[in-house]
Amino acid sequence: MAAPTTGVTATRTPLKGWRLWRAWPGNIATLWRRSLRFRTLVATLGLTAVAVIIACVWMALAIQNDLFDSRKDQVLSDAAQARSAAQVTLDAAVQSDGVQLQNVMALATRTLTDQSSSDLLAVFRIGPPVPNAPQDFSIGSFEPGDEVLTEAMRTSVRANPERQIWQSVALPTGDGDTTPGIMVGQQLTVPGVASYELYLGYDLANAPQTLGFVQGTLWVVGIGLVLLIGAIAWFVLRSVTTPISEAADTSAQLAAGELGVRLPVRGEDELATLGRSFNAMADSIESQIKELAELSLVQQRFVSDVSHELRTPLTTIRLAADMINDQRDDFDPATARAAELLNAQVQRFELLLTDLLEISRYDAGSVQLDLEPTSLAHLAEDVIASMEQLAEQHGSDVRLVAPGGYSPVEMDPRRVRRVVRNLLGNAIEHGEGRPIVVTVDSNQHAVAIGVRDFGLGMKPEDVERVFDRFWRADPSRTRTIGGTGLGLSIALGDAKLHGGELAVWSGLGRGTHFVLTLPRRGIPLQGASPIAIDPGDDSIAGVEDLGLTQPIDLPRPGNGQPPSSAATGATDAPTRGGVS
Repeated sequence: MAAPTTGVTATRTPLKGWRLWRAWPGNIATLWRRSLRFRTLVATLGLTAVAVIIACVWMALAIQNDLFDSRKDQVLSDAAQARSAAQVTLDAAVQSDGVQLQNVMALATRTLTDQSSSDLLAVFRIGPPVPNAPQDFSIGSFEPGDEVLTEAMRTSVRANPERQIWQSVALPTGDGDTTPGIMVGQQLTVPGVASYELYLGYDLANAPQTLGFVQGTLWVVGIGLVLLIGAIAWFVLRSVTTPISEAADTSAQLAAGELGVRLPVRGEDELATLGRSFNAMADSIESQIKELAELSLVQQRFVSDVSHELRTPLTTIRLAADMINDQRDDFDPATARAAELLNAQVQRFELLLTDLLEISRYDAGSVQLDLEPTSLAHLAEDVIASMEQLAEQHGSDVRLVAPGGYSPVEMDPRRVRRVVRNLLGNAIEHGEGRPIVVTVDSNQHAVAIGVRDFGLGMKPEDVERVFDRFWRADPSRTRTIGGTGLGLSIALGDAKLHGGELAVWSGLGRGTHFVLTLPRRGIPLQGASPIAIDPGDDSIAGVEDLGLTQPIDLPRPGNGQPPSSAATGATDAPTRGGVS
């Protein structure tokens, strides 16, 4: 019997409390894996923020450069106008003595201060001293050669009489600090006397304030734009992902067996089309499952009814066959052989009906367990003893290795005994006369029994089908013990009915190993089985080294005797040798 299918439910582990800041990284990582909306929103905000930052930085730099260029052009124009007005004043002067020339220079200085917006002004004579030439003068605190008026700039001014020379400088303030500014240099000429270096310093203190205001405005607008785009993205994603979440939840409910659930359909867009298609698929699945369930019920009822109806005639045939078989010594050889075959096949037919009835009970879900405390080790010993004669007929040496499994466990002994008999019978039939090892062990959560033969084994594709009904690994081989082809299916059903499992390992030329694992307290199995399903790199020679030991002789539960150390699952419990 194949393993029964179970409903699949889509469950999510709840997130840890957001009040614990240490749980935030794990919660965020879980949201990133689970939520398409969260991933898309974070990606949208991240990319938008990067784009806004790049745009704001580029615009701030562009505005800063443009603001400086426009201020520079304004300063150069202002300096050129002031220099032209002062030169006109100097050109109109009549050459006379030094006092008059000094007065003319003072008049030109007033013209410079009136025509320009600069608060720093300096005039230096070019070349050697000249009689009657006006003296150098300056307005503001800077000297030639310092950081405000560098020697390189003075050299450029002296070398280019018709050009304006400008330089970005840090102008000193009254409180000892500095402010950005521009120093403009050009030449003035006193006709017939000398040429002078003219320097005007312009304060750009208002430019950083303007730039700061513009940059602040850009950042505020950028942050607002990111938040606005995030809100729009969240709204759009919510309208798209909400139907997807509903479809996922509905699919999970449908997979869990709630065939009546359907998706709500709103509108006529693509999502509505998806909802209608999903609902149509669910309707089709529901109708097909109901049809299959009805067919299964009909099949179960048919098998059960036929099995019951065949009971009465089969009993009559069995009695007649037994009577004929008892008198076969009075018949001729051919008739006696026919009577013997008739009796054997009637017995096999009776076993088949019994197995079919049991299978029909499993299919109908009407099987009940009769639980009672049972020692799996003693149960295995009893089964081995009952099959001693069969093992001798096949030349198999059955050995019991039981380091654990003595303490009683709640189980249905009749069904577990049937499973062990079936596994041991298969091992004897297919063991090729080689040793058979039955292992019983236990741990805190489970008890287990393993039946290992060293026969021909099975191919991997045969192992996958070993629990199918009426399936045989090699149909050409005849059954020497009998059987109906339903034994392993029933054994698997008995294991699952106990909440346990029945696993199999097999290898060509290495034999087969079945392991039945049962929980101790009727709870689902936890962890690995006490007996490894894969025996590893063992060999028949290693099994021969086990040797024969005395049978297990331990007090059974309820006989009034205290249990020995082996009965409590001690690892040094004795092992049972071949049943001879």
